[in-house]
Amino acid sequence: MTRPYRSVLYIPASRDRAMEKAKTLPVDAIIFDLEDAVAVEEKANARALLKDTLIAGGFGERAQIVRINGFDTEWGKDDLATIASARPQAVLLPKVNGAGDIEALADLLDADPDTAETQIWAMMETPLGILNAAEIAAAPRMAGFVMGTNDLAKDLGARSREAMLTSLQLCLLAARAHGLVCVDGVYNAFRDEEGLAAECAQGRDFGFDGKTLIHPAQVATANAVFAPSPEEVDLARRQIEAFEEAEARGEGVAVVDGKIVENLHVATARATLAKADAIASAEAA
Repeated sequence: MTRPYRSVLYIPASRDRAMEKAKTLPVDAIIFDLEDAVAVEEKANARALLKDTLIAGGFGERAQIVRINGFDTEWGKDDLATIASARPQAVLLPKVNGAGDIEALADLLDADPDTAETQIWAMMETPLGILNAAEIAAAPRMAGFVMGTNDLAKDLGARSREAMLTSLQLCLLAARAHGLVCVDGVYNAFRDEEGLAAECAQGRDFGFDGKTLIHPAQVATANAVFAPSPEEVDLARRQIEAFEEAEARGEGVAVVDGKIVENLHVATARATLAKADAIASAEAA
């Protein structure tokens, strides 16, 4: 069963109360942030606190991803060395420009038995990284893309989300070509529930698995928008049933609600039901 990634919440690794609260939130995944959300003077304390927090556990079925500082900074390698003993599920590397960045991280993970199972996620937030999305997606240990739309907008000089659509779609193409999770960027106006819902709906319709979030107040909206609706679940079940009945009659297509249903529609229907089951399982846990 595929793990859902509807809601992916950033939590500053320097804030123990925020990390403790995250254990009670209905999020699908947490990004424990050692990079942008942590002040320079708190970097060392934050990584030590995060190591202890991850070792203590208590996050249940929530996916746990650690965003380290880049290796072009003085903190990146120390971040990785400190959290390695906590056996992180995944490490998120910021400002990835090419496959070489991922390969360098993979080599470090390979060298430590504590990180033998650790996956790599990439922040896709630079123009060069977007242009190299396909090679990044194919790099060792790669499991997911996170769109860094704030940094990308800054580098592009973009004033609207529409200006980044090509970048979003290129990353989605690369992620789907290599079987990666792909999560949309943040929505900065965390009190604007209507705007968040609209951007989540757009991201869902593009094909993103979920959305990165900056505030717990955004979780419910992302979870609702990126989950299959009852109507979609019902349609999926009827499509599968109608197609199986058609196959039993020796026919290759079925008709549901006046529309043709073929193999590809059944595959989508099965994926919808699998996602709904995964969400139900995660919520029950």
